[in-house]
Amino acid sequence: MSGSGEIPPQVQNLLAQLQQLKVQVEALGRQKMQVEALLRDAEHALEELEKVDENSVIYKNVGELMIKASRDTVKEELIERKETYDLRLKTLERQEERAQKRYQQLQEQLREALGAVTQPMGA
Repeated sequence: MSGSGEIPPQVQNLLAQLQQLKVQVEALGRQKMQVEALLRDAEHALEELEKVDENSVIYKNVGELMIKASRDTVKEELIERKETYDLRLKTLERQEERAQKRYQQLQEQLREALGAVTQPMGA
């Protein structure tokens, strides 16, 4: 094997796993940004709702329509939505953290494999 320009299968496998994980980490990052934006919107709506008089007319979006709704109902729905976004964000953060750790492990395995292509891995 010493002069051949071939990449050993185990190194090819590690590279493929790294590329796949990189795509996954990027996707998780995009999802996280979207959920953060939704969470900020829900928090902002709750803040604005607190400023509105209890007797004010409130409308909420339902698909393409805006429907009159009670302040309390809208507030409950926003609180529920905010809690859902909080939970989703925490889940995405944990997934992203695990994926990044795995990515670092694979990078280290790849370095070891490239440094000692002739030695068996996993020792």
